Amino acid sequence: MQDDKRTYPPQVGDERASLGGFLQFQRETLAMKCAGLTIEQLRERAVPTSELTLLGLVRHLAEVERSWFRRVLKDEVAPPHWPGPNPGEFAEFDVETADPDEAFRIWHEECARSRATVDAAESLEINGSYGEEVFSLRYILTHMIEEYARHNGHADLLRESIDGATGE
Repeated sequence: MQDDKRTYPPQVGDERASLGGFLQFQRETLAMKCAGLTIEQLRERAVPTSELTLLGLVRHLAEVERSWFRRVLKDEVAPPHWPGPNPGEFAEFDVETADPDEAFRIWHEECARSRATVDAAESLEINGSYGEEVFSLRYILTHMIEEYARHNGHADLLRESIDGATGE
């Protein structure tokens, strides 16, 4: 993981550029953690009792992007990419037979949609909602940075257990 081609956030910029830059950096960090691995390695669990895998994280974050930007912010009808067997359940961490190419394609598409939504937004003050709860675009961007950063910590541990690779 020495080939760092991530886009670093601006050190001087307005709030939108800073939030968008940090979110993109976190997205690219996840991609870097998954780079160069086989299908089997992407599906590998670090801990046998956990369903957490790098491929599962990619699928999960595709769903998080879809949910926050399309459903909450834009109020779109956007069903899950990997629904579970029962209503309200999700199967993004069920990767035994999952197709990594499909997962990465969907994740990249959702990230592109999210970036376009942010770019088109009048301000960080626009709101979306989930049920009775209201969320500003500022909140959503901040939450997404937190979501990726937390899962990138998981990705660090997963990658180290797979092939010993460490690093940011």
